[in-house]
Amino acid sequence: MVARRHRSPLFRTAGQPLALAVALSYPTVLTLVYFVLLADCATGVQQAVFAVGKTVQFVWPLVWVFLVLRERVSWRFPGWRGVGAGILFGAVVALAMIGLYCGWLKPAGYLDGLEQQALAKMRDLGLDSLWKYAVLGLFYALVHSLLEEYYWRWFVFGRLRQHCSMVGAGLVSSLGFMAHHVVLLGTYFGWGSPLAYVCAGGVAVGGGVWAWLYARSQSLIGPWLSHLLVDAAIFLIGYDLVRQLFQVAQ
Repeated sequence: MVARRHRSPLFRTAGQPLALAVALSYPTVLTLVYFVLLADCATGVQQAVFAVGKTVQFVWPLVWVFLVLRERVSWRFPGWRGVGAGILFGAVVALAMIGLYCGWLKPAGYLDGLEQQALAKMRDLGLDSLWKYAVLGLFYALVHSLLEEYYWRWFVFGRLRQHCSMVGAGLVSSLGFMAHHVVLLGTYFGWGSPLAYVCAGGVAVGGGVWAWLYARSQSLIGPWLSHLLVDAAIFLIGYDLVRQLFQVAQ
């Protein structure tokens, strides 16, 4: 996607930091609201806030680019550059996660108590059957991962690249990408758990690799497929943690 600029340079210079500040902070604020502050609210309330909040998040870049800046974006198929590297990186990370979970973290008891927290959150969100969990997993792996790549790599990283180096843009966008995962991981593992921050650091590294891959290939396909594989691994691990909920439901 190539954007053609129509607003004045002054408007772009003044407005871009605000747009990026909103984009960088909003996912973390949303996660704090629906995942922490509304944790004791009814399932319907949590689901509604999540759905509306996510819609606002993913619409925001389009509002800024098309309605505020009034840029015209030309769409073209970017080709398959970066696909092999993306799949390789995603596969390596996914297998490493599953291997660490099955071979070390779970047997060593590092995840003791996590099952009950995960089960409670699943019930809060109304995910009380295997088919609901499977649908959510497919949505996250196939759709949500693509939306996050469009949001974090195309919009946030791409806009930052207009103001700073690739390294700087990659660092800032990856830290923003990491921030809302810190809330999720801190809630599950405990805010004092080193594991939460190690995993969060892994998220930042992944975001950095996907930003680099996007910059190199000028395509979201490679980062998306990579992200897809990692999300699939997360849901497989999650299934092992909460499968007793589905067995009870049956």
